[in-house]
Amino acid sequence: MYAYVGSRTTQQRNARGEGISIFRVDPAQGALELVDIARGLTNPSFLALSRDGRFLYTVHGDASEVSAFAVDRATGALRFINRQDTQGRNPVHLAFDPSGRHLVVSNHIGASLAVLPVNPDGSLAPLTQLLALEGPVGPHRVEQQQAKPHFNPFDPSGRYVVVPDKGLDRVFSFAFSDGRLVPAAAPCAVAREASGPRHLAFHPQLPLAYVVNELDSTVTGYRFDAATGALAPFQVLSALPDSYAGNSRASGIAIDARGRFLYASNRGFDSIAVFAIDAATGRLAFVGARPSGGKTPRFFALSPNGRWLFALNEDSDCIVTFAIDPATGTLAEVGAPVHSKSPVCMVFSA
Repeated sequence: MYAYVGSRTTQQRNARGEGISIFRVDPAQGALELVDIARGLTNPSFLALSRDGRFLYTVHGDASEVSAFAVDRATGALRFINRQDTQGRNPVHLAFDPSGRHLVVSNHIGASLAVLPVNPDGSLAPLTQLLALEGPVGPHRVEQQQAKPHFNPFDPSGRYVVVPDKGLDRVFSFAFSDGRLVPAAAPCAVAREASGPRHLAFHPQLPLAYVVNELDSTVTGYRFDAATGALAPFQVLSALPDSYAGNSRASGIAIDARGRFLYASNRGFDSIAVFAIDAATGRLAFVGARPSGGKTPRFFALSPNGRWLFALNEDSDCIVTFAIDPATGTLAEVGAPVHSKSPVCMVFSA
């Protein structure tokens, strides 16, 4: 199994990354071994693999493009195929539709969603839809001056794209059909003012979605109506212990495959928060926050076998491996941190 790690590379980001790092993963031990780096790329900051693992795609943060690569399944090596414009600035996330024939991309500063067709050979075709996000901005004077979509996953049915927007304090729902996005019957859920919705995770069994809010370091639970795309909030919980009184920003979120535990990362109080999920109601209970083993865990990833959590500490240039206790969901650091410059995203290919 291989892991692909995206990075920040530019001086404007005070970054040290070199491109997309390729690691061989030991699923039994959680160990990472660097085998190659695809260099010469500007801020390959979020990655997506095709369902069959043959192709990898990356957005170029602070630019306006998405690149496609062919994956050598034997060695993990990447071969550049082509690049297309997203017609927006600072694309930050991308996701495949269920057919694998389209990518949806969030333009963070461009305040829009872009749809790009994917050809059978893995190459990207030019953009076919650009959809602007609009609404009243939140009250944060610095971070909420415009719409700022940050994530655009498909729901488990593949019918809807759900988009947390940090600038508008909204979580949008769009129906996706025939390669086009249209507002859902219930087009958005309104979050708390200045919460800054950032990333989202769907529960693997229950009709629920959870959003990590960057600006106030909280997690909001939503009931999700798969028939209409509607989101209804039912709980808000801090991702920080009540003993922490400093500044922090939340970033990533993930749920284990069994739907028993939720994880969220904090930057400032550099840690991974652990929540238990009630199997009947979906309500969260804060278990604790484990130090991430470095500075600024912008991103973390759960291994496909569910045994490991990898924390990507952007500002201390390291990836830290944690063993996940299957009974409690708690984390125990294992092995030595792995050197990786300005890491910000991680995906796995068998």
